[in-house]
Amino acid sequence: MSVYDKLKELNITLPPVAVPAAAYVPFVQTGNLIFLSGHIARQDGKPWVGQLGANMTTDEGKLAARAIAIDLMGTLHAACVAAGADLNKVTRIVKLMSLVNSTGSYTEQHLVTNGASELFGQVFGDRGAHARSAFGVAQIPLGACVEIELIAQIG
Repeated sequence: MSVYDKLKELNITLPPVAVPAAAYVPFVQTGNLIFLSGHIARQDGKPWVGQLGANMTTDEGKLAARAIAIDLMGTLHAACVAAGADLNKVTRIVKLMSLVNSTGSYTEQHLVTNGASELFGQVFGDRGAHARSAFGVAQIPLGACVEIELIAQIG
């Protein structure tokens, strides 16, 4: 099944690439690797603000991470198109790095990040299995609850 068929089956519409909020580009390709800049969680088009362990639950954080994965796929699609390909040419989601806005005592950053990891597995199958890091941080730009960046390989 193509990646686009799987997205349709999951009722996912890919968003356009978000305009960077500072001095950076949304993605960079070097060789067959595409590096996506960090994407913050958004809800209804606005930053999804919150802090895990204070005013957000792990399940809410997981939903935020899943929403970021959808945004990341939109950017990855644009990066693939710029390289003359599409998401079906992604040979591997190589790595995710997840930053979770959390209190000092919160320890479930890895479970929050599963919201993104699980969706990449659903959409890309074995090609979606990736290395990853999940960190708790004191703050994320605009007060967002989660930020995730991605590295992918294309064929």
